[in-house]
Order: sequence, then C-alpha cells, then structure tokens
Amino acid sequence: MIYPTRTAIWTAAAGAPATLIVALLLPGRWYAALAWPVAVLLASLADALRGSGPSQARLSLDLPKTASVGAEVEGRATVTLSGAAPSRVEIMLEAGPLLEQADEGLWIDLVNGKGAGIVPLRAARRGTARVPRVWLRWKGSLGLVWKQRIVPLDVSMAILPDIRPVHERGAQIFQRHALQGLMAQADRGDGADFDALVEFRSGMDRRAIDWKQSARHSKLHAKEFRTERNNQIVFAIDAGRQMSEPVAGLSRLDRVVSAMLLTAWVALKLGDRVALHAFDSRPRIAGGLVSGAAAFGELQRLAAQIDYSGEETNYTHALTTLATRLTRRSMIVLFTEFTDLTSAEFLVRAAARMVETHLLMVVVLHDEELEAILDRRPESADDVTRAVTAAALLRDRMMALTRLRHLGAHVIEAEHDRVADRLVQGYVDLKRRNLL
Repeated sequence: MIYPTRTAIWTAAAGAPATLIVALLLPGRWYAALAWPVAVLLASLADALRGSGPSQARLSLDLPKTASVGAEVEGRATVTLSGAAPSRVEIMLEAGPLLEQADEGLWIDLVNGKGAGIVPLRAARRGTARVPRVWLRWKGSLGLVWKQRIVPLDVSMAILPDIRPVHERGAQIFQRHALQGLMAQADRGDGADFDALVEFRSGMDRRAIDWKQSARHSKLHAKEFRTERNNQIVFAIDAGRQMSEPVAGLSRLDRVVSAMLLTAWVALKLGDRVALHAFDSRPRIAGGLVSGAAAFGELQRLAAQIDYSGEETNYTHALTTLATRLTRRSMIVLFTEFTDLTSAEFLVRAAARMVETHLLMVVVLHDEELEAILDRRPESADDVTRAVTAAALLRDRMMALTRLRHLGAHVIEAEHDRVADRLVQGYVDLKRRNLL
C-alpha cells in the first residue's frame, strides 16, 4: 500500500495560492496553474517507484505470558527485511480492545535490514489479548509517500486480575492490623468458641466465671473463648453494565476484583472459607467454598473468568439464587454500582431479605465523574443543568446507602485507590467483634 505523507500534502497545499494567482492573471493560460500540483504528483510517483522496498518482511513479537490488568508491559519486536530495505521503519500493532498502545507507532532503526525495539503496552481489560497482525511502514527517499505492508502475526497474552496489591500490601496489612496478634491474643477471651478453663485473674470478665468448676476446685475458674474460625465469606460481584464504566483508566469491575482478591487472601490466611459469585441479569459464576492459602489460585482463576457485560443487573434473581445455595449464616460482600432510584429500590428490597439471615456488606466506589461535575465551576447554562442533575443523582445515591445502613447492612463507599484497604479494615473489624 502506498499513500502520501504529510510532507506531500503540505507541499501540494503550499502551491495553492500561486496556482490561484496564475489562474487570475492569465485566464487564457489557466492550464499553467496546474504545473505545481502536477509536479508534486510526479515527484510523489517517482518517490513511490524509486526503491520499491523489501521483497520480504518478517516480524516477531515477544510478549509476557501473563500480565495484571492495568499494568504497563513491554513487548520486544524484531524486524527482518530482505531486499532493498529502508534505514528505519515504523510499526503499529493491531492490539484490539484489551491492549492499549501509543497513538504513534514505534520507529526501529535497521542495520542490514535487521532491527529490534521495545513496544510499550498497557493491559486495559481482562481476557486473552491477541495481536493478529502488525503494520510496517516507511518513507520513500524523498519523504513524499508512505510505503506500508501488513505482516500476519499470532501472538497472545493472558491479562489476569490485578493481584499486585496482594504482593505489595498483603504483609503491610497484616502488620498494620496486627492480624497475627489478633489470632494469638484477641482470639482468646473475646470469641464464641470455648478454648480452655483457666484460673480467674484480675481484669477478666466476671461473666466468664464457671461456678461449678470453681466450687469443685475451691478456686475461681473462668472459661476462655477464642474467635470462631471457619466462617463463610461470600464475595458477590455485580458484573452488569454500570460496573463496566471506567474509573481512572480501569473499569469499576477490575477495581473491585482487585480489592476482592486482597480481602480473600487475608480471609484465607485467617482460616475462613471463601466463595466467589458473579452476576449481571442472571448468575454467571458460582464458585464453591474454599479454604487455606493454597486455594487462592482457584479464586484468581474464577475471577479471571468474570466477563464484562452490557446487561442490567438483576439483584432479586442473583441474591435469591445465592441465598438458596447457603446452608448456614455467612458474610456476603456485595460489590455493585447504581445511579438511579429504580436499581436502588431493587437492591434495597433484595438486601432486606438477605440481612434477615446473613451479614451483608455492600461495597461501592465513589462516583468521581458526578462529583467532578458538581465541583466544577459552571460557565454556561448547560453546566448549571449538569451540576443540578449530578447533585440529584448523588442525593438519591446517598439516600439508598442510608436505607441499606438502616436495614443493618454494613456499607463501604471508598475511592478507587482506597477500596481494598477499607474493605480489609471492615472485614477485620467485624471479625474482631465476632459479628461474622
């Protein structure tokens, strides 16, 4: 494929005033005005025919096997041209919606027809990213035409949920909340499961005194309890249309999946059992309960299967189906998003039935777009209308969250970069208070 460069277009445009003047001054010789564009056209044709380019082009692209969504990755492109090869070529990948690359291509310098370069990419969405083809192009010797070739390619990379918070902040969270100390100290004396019978000491709760054993031993003895383990934590992720909207470059769905994985890792380390459910208009993924740190890989695999959806969320169907699968009281962590009163009403009704049996925690992200519209200084009547609409939507949202709190649900509304920490903090607090 051959097409003009920006230089050729500007060169042709630069002759337009002279062409117009000639046509006005010499109307009888109007054809002389065509000299400039014809000259540019002939020069472009000569540039296209001169050195027709390489007879064969090969390109290999090395990508990591896996990458976390939102991560910056680098691919190494190696170009080999045979025949009349140019001194440098520009490459552009057909990356699809899962991978993002710069708007401009990558220039690679060639020596004897060979060259290599690093292609910066960004994993934008989860799934299997495929690069089916690559475009190669180079300029003619006069710089007036582009010469382009398409090189077929079949390279893929799996884009998985972001577990970098688990590696980067997992240990910090354990230290911050003293989770190991919680299991060794606060577990004893504050829980619901009987642990041991010990001699009563000053400062212990008198309600823990076992009077029968005290009478038998002629000393005061008290029961020690420990925090109940083996709690059931069910993460229910809304994968509907509104969760696919981006927040700071990543979809809400990817944000909450990352927070879910970090909290699930903490829960597994603390001895609880974890399950994952995903839904939109109907249940999509229904994983079983798993336990032990070794089961984290299974949760990550299930989370990678949560697809982006354009369907509206059906809370009634999804939560009712989830409730029928649970045989004992569980903590349900619901990740969702809503912007209208109709969706909020269905959510509140479904939550009212869930809190009768289970402990419900609802996690939502701050609507940064609406807040930005509300905080922006209006400069026109349209800006005022947008601000009023945004304020009404945020007010309806606050009312729905308040109703959920009145029902007994625990609500976490956090910024996208703090939701993981807030969720872990909420889970640890509930566990410390023996509410699970």
